[in-house]
Amino acid sequence: MKRIGLLSDTHGFWDDRYLKYFEECDEIWHAGDIGSLEVAMKLQEIRPLRAVYGNIDGGDLRRIFSEKLRWTCEEADVLMTHIGGYPGKYDPRIRNIIYTNTPKLFISGHSHILKVQYDKTLGMLHINPGAAGIQGWQKVRTIVRFSVNKGSFSDLEVIEIPR
Repeated sequence: MKRIGLLSDTHGFWDDRYLKYFEECDEIWHAGDIGSLEVAMKLQEIRPLRAVYGNIDGGDLRRIFSEKLRWTCEEADVLMTHIGGYPGKYDPRIRNIIYTNTPKLFISGHSHILKVQYDKTLGMLHINPGAAGIQGWQKVRTIVRFSVNKGSFSDLEVIEIPR
């Protein structure tokens, strides 16, 4: 079993509370718009980091991270990208992959809107952790924690971070 800390859209903003929120996690996953190499490095100091770059990320982050990332975590096929849409309205850049080779878990960011939805048509869980940074229109900053065990997801928590 692995405990995962998931965030997106930090836009270069670091919050020392990430240390507390992610200390119980085995890995940290960032769904893009990291915003600075410094934020990525600080997250890696807490736990192993898996990340994708987002539309605001510059060349330094794009050289380190990819646009899409696919891997297996505790027997679950995971696909992560920054701009991905949501069930019923997947972004054209990812739609073909999702429909032809459906992962068990699809993660995206970009919208700054927290969503945890199960796509019944595809049998796939979708998570957008919202935005953990202060850039943007969102009134509440959010991150997500959950467990992965033998291809199943459990103990999902949404954490609201006061501005």
